[in-house]
Amino acid sequence: MATEISGACNISGFPNGNNKKRGGGDDDSYAPYLMMSKKPHNSSEDPAAALASVRHEFGEHGGVNMSIEASATFTVMEPETMGRLFSGELGPERDFYIYSRHFNPTVLNLGRLMAAMEGTEAAYCTSSGMSAISSVLLQLVGAGGHVVASQSLYGGTHALLTHFLPRVSSITTSFVDIRDLQAVEAAIQVGKTRLLYFESVSNPTLTVADIPELCRIAHSKGTLVVVDNTFAPMLISPARLGADVVLHSISKYISGGADIIAGAVCGAASLINSMMDLQHGALMLLGPTMNAKVAFELSERIPHLGLRMKEHCARALEFAKRMKKLGLKVIYPGLEDHPEHQLLKSIGNPQYGFGGILCVDMETVERANRLMYHLQNCTQFGLMAVSLGYYETLMSCSGSSTSSELNEEEKARAGISPGLVRMSVGYTGTLDQKWAQFEKAFTKLQPDATKFSI
Repeated sequence: MATEISGACNISGFPNGNNKKRGGGDDDSYAPYLMMSKKPHNSSEDPAAALASVRHEFGEHGGVNMSIEASATFTVMEPETMGRLFSGELGPERDFYIYSRHFNPTVLNLGRLMAAMEGTEAAYCTSSGMSAISSVLLQLVGAGGHVVASQSLYGGTHALLTHFLPRVSSITTSFVDIRDLQAVEAAIQVGKTRLLYFESVSNPTLTVADIPELCRIAHSKGTLVVVDNTFAPMLISPARLGADVVLHSISKYISGGADIIAGAVCGAASLINSMMDLQHGALMLLGPTMNAKVAFELSERIPHLGLRMKEHCARALEFAKRMKKLGLKVIYPGLEDHPEHQLLKSIGNPQYGFGGILCVDMETVERANRLMYHLQNCTQFGLMAVSLGYYETLMSCSGSSTSSELNEEEKARAGISPGLVRMSVGYTGTLDQKWAQFEKAFTKLQPDATKFSI
């Protein structure tokens, strides 16, 4: 049965036990309300301003940084308290905890930051981005349900929707060109389609989704909207544009160090509560728990995420312009000839730019591999590695790496050519230093390079 997330939560109901039974039934579900902000986020608020307004957590002995609560389990003073905790009468909002798979104060603090950044009531942080995606789909769709999804998605998400979910829960997915609004509307089956799923900026083709219009279409048919915002933290705020749920692989830009695997689910408090239900909650029962030490590390990095994103984006834009002048086929939303350039300008948060990722279409795998080889091994422009958001530039040939789960027909529909090189632009060194490294590598390819000028 798919979980509904409609209706407002009574966040102030702890003393009266209003959170004890959300559905009015007779179960003993553990369901503490998790309001991450006492006031609703302004729909036009800058994410950096929202983050700055979150309550600062100090350390146990007055330290400027919060303490790490590394305990797996928590004690109580009175035996009766345990029953009140499991019934939901007492919970995190009154500083009562049971077990860190349920809730942990350090992880909850990171959730408050994520909720503020995305403009949602609440957020729950998980052990990976895929665990966040999987948990939301299982919770909201339910056995036999239907999903409409973008045909251009991260390979792991595409495999989940195409192979895993149909096998284990008979969930089916219709893949559409998210730019074709008429096709999206036609694919949504009233009464059956549980959610519309897409990425704010698609991986790897950098298609920008018209989030406000897609939300209007989906909501008019009673369908929820779930947006993966991994490629555009700070740049785009899907919830402020109408999305019901926002997902992140925190491993990428938010972490920034390529040293942490983590994810997040951002949405209504009622959604998070339902996903943490003792009997039916996907997060509670599947257990993709974030380690408190990881949560602490990430909480220390989010305050400077905005500054990092601005530099990622500024460099990506400059490199995209210069690469285009060299005759390369460059895909980047910041270029005026990108089909969704004006759309991103209209829906994006000002001052953050157009994203830190660009693509260069070298047409064939061989040419793509030669370019990356020279960029890494001859001039040290970047590193051949998957993932993104690192301070060094990361490069991969998407068709044979992060999109390898798609077959050739699916790649063609998604616009992934065999030689598409995805570059997550870093910010180490000076811009001119890094550009000189790129030009040097490109010069070594010059006899071949003229074959793929536009």
